[in-house]
Amino acid sequence: MPALHRANCAAFLVLSVASISVAVPAQSRMEFNVVGATIAETQSAILSGRTTCRAVVQAYLDRIRAYDQRVPAISGHALAADQRYPLNAIVTLNPEALAEADACDRAVRKTHKLPPLGGIAVLVKDNYDTAGLQTTGGSLAMKGFVPTQDATMVARLRAAGAIILAKTNMAEWAFSPYLTASSIAGITRNPYDLSRVPAGSSGGTAAAVAASLGESGLGTDTGNSIRGPSSHNDLVGIRPTIGLTSRTGIIPLFTHNDVGGPMARSVADAARLLTVLAGPDPADPDLAAAAAVYPHAWGIDYTQALNRHALRGARIGVFRQYFDTQRTDPEVKAVMERAIVTLRGEGATVVDPFTIPSYAALVPSLWCGDFEGDLKHYLDLHPNAPYHSLRGIIASGLYLPYISDEMKASIAPPAKDDRRSPCLDVYHDLAKVHFRDALLAAMKANHLDAIVYPTWSDPPRKVGDMSSPAGDNSQVLSPQTGFPAVTIPMGFTHDDLPAGMTLLGPAFSEATLIGYAYDFEQTTHARRDPPLYPALADDSRESSTHRNP
Repeated sequence: MPALHRANCAAFLVLSVASISVAVPAQSRMEFNVVGATIAETQSAILSGRTTCRAVVQAYLDRIRAYDQRVPAISGHALAADQRYPLNAIVTLNPEALAEADACDRAVRKTHKLPPLGGIAVLVKDNYDTAGLQTTGGSLAMKGFVPTQDATMVARLRAAGAIILAKTNMAEWAFSPYLTASSIAGITRNPYDLSRVPAGSSGGTAAAVAASLGESGLGTDTGNSIRGPSSHNDLVGIRPTIGLTSRTGIIPLFTHNDVGGPMARSVADAARLLTVLAGPDPADPDLAAAAAVYPHAWGIDYTQALNRHALRGARIGVFRQYFDTQRTDPEVKAVMERAIVTLRGEGATVVDPFTIPSYAALVPSLWCGDFEGDLKHYLDLHPNAPYHSLRGIIASGLYLPYISDEMKASIAPPAKDDRRSPCLDVYHDLAKVHFRDALLAAMKANHLDAIVYPTWSDPPRKVGDMSSPAGDNSQVLSPQTGFPAVTIPMGFTHDDLPAGMTLLGPAFSEATLIGYAYDFEQTTHARRDPPLYPALADDSRESSTHRNP
């Protein structure tokens, strides 16, 4: 057996990001604090001349240098012995980021305008094809693979003026919702408590955005992986309707459950990103299936849904099965109960409890996934990939032990009840259709606009703990129906551990959910920046010499 596969999971290999030295004229230094900054605040500062696109990008690079690869040395925030680890969220920096920022500044000087995401530094999960940047899916087997084209969603970001700042760490091949650990980059930790996990698989994006190592980011979600990490890292995360955003150019886990979407520090930022990201793509068959059912799904400006009183008159169902009828951490339950009071206080009619009568009977037949076949399809489209089959990757041993069982099960002979293939999309798979119909019927019977529940029933686990209750509530309702779900910060448990609330609605109800989330956010102001990652002494200005990690 190859050495890496035999190695203990703690002995990760870490990919260092190449050093870059940049000279910055003194007169270009600007004052603007990027910590917790929103897209609107950043763009306003650029257009008013208080900062520049270059200064913003440089500030994030400085924070990555200071915080991502070594322990924060912060007065007044002593770390316990088991917390002395780097955040380790960034895998690869974009060496052209500052040049792209300079181009942004030239355009601003000429036009005095910014495109929708102009000057915004975005972090991209390492399973999105990013032209010119290594894309690995978290695996050493893909080390050195550089796509020639952007994934459709990445291309949309660039077209809107975004600057792709870096690629972020992920659970290897996106297999784990519980932790973010990869053979390409190691363990990513939770910025609110470095002894804990950021969840998975988009934990690198979540941790980095929470710690203000970039403005916002992209994740992918098969069963949890946008909403779970967003909840654990006090972010807003949107899993869109399957068919609203393209999967072209994303390394798959289970294609017909996969979807990409935004992760951000505010509802407004997530809405801005989703407005840019959503759109048709002839190369993605599920988008064609969705368009046939919902022909008016695209072309929506989700920022128009940012209504401070959107909850007035809404009917919200409380799905207590996820926090009453199963074991739940008492502090998570208490925070959720307070969130329900807030919904009522903002004018929503709360139907409590809301149930799906046939839930238990329908759920066991829902999962269907063919990782081997889906990965082969992706690799066949990339002739320069180092491997072209899952069997070859498994034979290489270039993966961590914790995903071994999943990898090998994906190539094992099918069992009698195997549902690997064929896997139909959510609009044609009968098990999913029946489950979706049951959920819709229950919502219709109660005249509901949305349902709510805690995104996780437990706080983030300690790093290395795979046995205590996990509390992941995200695997069924949204992925198996294709319906959208938004997680929003709702408070903290155990002093400093974030907890999120999920809002779920029918297909293509993103605008409605964003409105509800915005009203809740503006009422509670529940999010706070992680104390371990405050502003640097020179966060608001460019340093005369800078070396990236």
